Amino acid sequence: MIDKKLLSILVCPVSKAPLEYNAEKQELICWASGLAYPIRDDIPVMLENEARVLTAEEKEQHA
Repeated sequence: MIDKKLLSILVCPVSKAPLEYNAEKQELICWASGLAYPIRDDIPVMLENEARVLTAEEKEQHA
């Protein structure tokens, strides 16, 4: 579980947009940049090269 205060100050390093926490996948999702940042050992890995690109299906479901 990620701390809500931490989530409120974290932004995507690429787009500077807010992030959405996905507890099931343990990721922080940025819909603006289309990237999902992993959370490992309760620590968000906010590196673009570590991020997963969201699929078209994931983007469509969010819209």
